[in-house]
Amino acid sequence: MNKKVFMITQEGLDKLVKELDYLQNERRKEIAQKIREAKEFGDLSENAEYHEAKNDQATVEGQIADLEAKIKNLKVIDKVTSVTHVQIGSTVEVKNLETKEQLTLDIVGSMEADVFNNKISNESPLGKALLEKAKGEKVTYTAPKGQMKFEILKIK
Repeated sequence: MNKKVFMITQEGLDKLVKELDYLQNERRKEIAQKIREAKEFGDLSENAEYHEAKNDQATVEGQIADLEAKIKNLKVIDKVTSVTHVQIGSTVEVKNLETKEQLTLDIVGSMEADVFNNKISNESPLGKALLEKAKGEKVTYTAPKGQMKFEILKIK
């Protein structure tokens, strides 16, 4: 079976590993304690606290398995060395040529994308349009609102 390899920054990988560690070493213990306490209430067939704790346990185990699978299929992006061309890991200042609004965007792998924090995926329409472009170049891409045009002002 051919599994997709996801691109990620070292910062993104560190965040996933920290989350996995929390789930495995803290959250599991918290839930195990809730299960022990719920068992003390007696009859498990009608024990809402016990069933809720067991559901929490199943959810956490699913999250752990998901994170472990993701981490196995990651490729850490080498440190950005180019300030002449946009690549994954670049921070790019762009100007919307229609609204004149300026944005600073981080180009990241799809697992790290967070539009609310200006982190866009290399697989997004704008991310794809920006890759390998140089300062001063104009890019056009199709968004839900229609054609969008940006100029690259700076690459960090």
